[in-house]
Amino acid sequence: MNQLILAVLIGGSFGFILHKVGATNPTKIIGFLRLTDLHLAKVILFAIGFSSLLLFILMYFNVIPTSHISVKSSYMGVIVGGAIFGIGFGLGGYCPGTTLAALGAGRKDSIFMILGGLIGAWVYVMAYGWLTETMPWLYDAIAGGKVSLAQTGNESYPALINEISGLLVAGVIALLFMGGATILPNKLRKI
Repeated sequence: MNQLILAVLIGGSFGFILHKVGATNPTKIIGFLRLTDLHLAKVILFAIGFSSLLLFILMYFNVIPTSHISVKSSYMGVIVGGAIFGIGFGLGGYCPGTTLAALGAGRKDSIFMILGGLIGAWVYVMAYGWLTETMPWLYDAIAGGKVSLAQTGNESYPALINEISGLLVAGVIALLFMGGATILPNKLRKI
């Protein structure tokens, strides 16, 4: 029961933050994708850098057990699926997380994105067998499949940068992301 309460609190907080930074507004998202409003890009870069650094610090001090770290498999289908996802993201102005937060904020247009996502997932499940038979290259592993950039301490996932501490690698990347967020202009092109 405590895990359920924690999940609701974290999910609700995340949705609230998405709404406060403007990520539930498709106009802001499309402005971000068109490079005419980079507010969300700055928020995303800073959040990725900060949360990655915090994660590796907590793992370094054994606050978070490394056994809880899970790395998803990397394969060619992720690239194809990412392209399809990106097209839908650009056309609709929502991604799955922002769609649900937008629904919570009362945006009725998000219902169409939720339905589209559910239909897309259903089509993929129905086509999975056919895809594995006719396009097996979609499931070819990239770089050994389950691999991380930095050492996580979980031996199940080899690191691409193996000779340097995961905290140091994460720290450098985090500083680059957070620094990039602070120097990024508000827009790269005019409307």
